[in-house]
Amino acid sequence: MAHDGGLALVRKSVEVLDLLAARGEATAAQLAEELGEPRSSVYRLLSSLQGLDMVEGGSRRGTFRLGFHLLSLGTAVVERFDERRFAQPVMERLHDETGETVYLCVRRGREAVCIERLDGRRVQSLALKLGGALPLHAGAASRVLLAFQDRSTWSGYLEQGPLEQFTPSTPVTADALVPVLEETLDTGISVSDQDVTIGVAALGVPILDYRGQARAALSISGVREAILGADTAAGLRERLVEAGQEVSRALGWQAVAGAVADFG
Repeated sequence: MAHDGGLALVRKSVEVLDLLAARGEATAAQLAEELGEPRSSVYRLLSSLQGLDMVEGGSRRGTFRLGFHLLSLGTAVVERFDERRFAQPVMERLHDETGETVYLCVRRGREAVCIERLDGRRVQSLALKLGGALPLHAGAASRVLLAFQDRSTWSGYLEQGPLEQFTPSTPVTADALVPVLEETLDTGISVSDQDVTIGVAALGVPILDYRGQARAALSISGVREAILGADTAAGLRERLVEAGQEVSRALGWQAVAGAVADFG
């Protein structure tokens, strides 16, 4: 059916765009090999996408990269989040005070998607780019978003197949993950100690709305010694908790739902 063919073409276009997003730049031959498609078909698809400004020529002859039209689309998606609008000035202050990478993430299904990122001055982790995602069991922001769901959500997440292990420290079993989620829920702060990238640690707190439900997660990440070191950890935790509470109040937390416990 023509409808099925059109859907297949859209799906293939998305796959090409996803590959270019992951690689940065690639040739038609490289994309064809990844997709298992004829080079001529991929080249025709790239030419069509180039005509729509969704793909453009890369820095080297014969390569392609994402086009500027996607920037306007991505900006339109990001700007619809109230969480980002309220969090932006708070994130900038936290970034200026600490010099570390600051993230804002929201939950999408089984993933935490980064909708804002301010790069650290000392180290810039590539594990979670703007618009990128991590599974809910990996990383400080991700686990905050999972921890502040009900326990049936925890069980459902664990039951849907094996969890990806990024490093030996990634909690991928119920025995490993559930205690971490319980501690996060109890303390109001999530700790990621090299469970996504070796040598990198992170702290995360929830952004709560007027109902006391987690709308987003705010996190700070850097080299392990800077985030979890004896001389820095307490101060970073305090700053991050205060930042999370400030954004949460902007979303109506406590001002309406005063019974919600302080998550610091």
